[in-house]
Amino acid sequence: MTAPKWIWLASTAALIVTFGIFSGCQKKPPPVATPADVAAAQQEAQQEIDQAKVEAKKDVKSAAKIMGVDSKDVARAKITGAFDIAMAHADGDHKVAIERCMTLQPAAQQPCKDQTEADYQSAVTKAKADRAAQQQ
Repeated sequence: MTAPKWIWLASTAALIVTFGIFSGCQKKPPPVATPADVAAAQQEAQQEIDQAKVEAKKDVKSAAKIMGVDSKDVARAKITGAFDIAMAHADGDHKVAIERCMTLQPAAQQPCKDQTEADYQSAVTKAKADRAAQQQ
């Protein structure tokens, strides 16, 4: 004698749900960075800084050519360029630090990331303050 079809369907559904619950409970390991990832982040950060320097120099040169070396536009371009370079440094340092945090043991990653965020916010605040001071 075979069991009614609904009992077979119910038990199959229960197995599927149980399997789904248990398979969902397994935590995936956090992403792990390698020294190669840190080096890649350092290289990318340096490229961004170099690009910011090139752009700043180009903007100052352009302003000097159009408005003259002693113009306010040249001074403004220098201030903006210095700010952009400082932000490129802050962004690059932040990315590298995050990669370094990811090389740590999982328990140490979050405190490292928290410190990295604090350092980044401090660098951004300093860059903005320097820009504001130079504009006056």
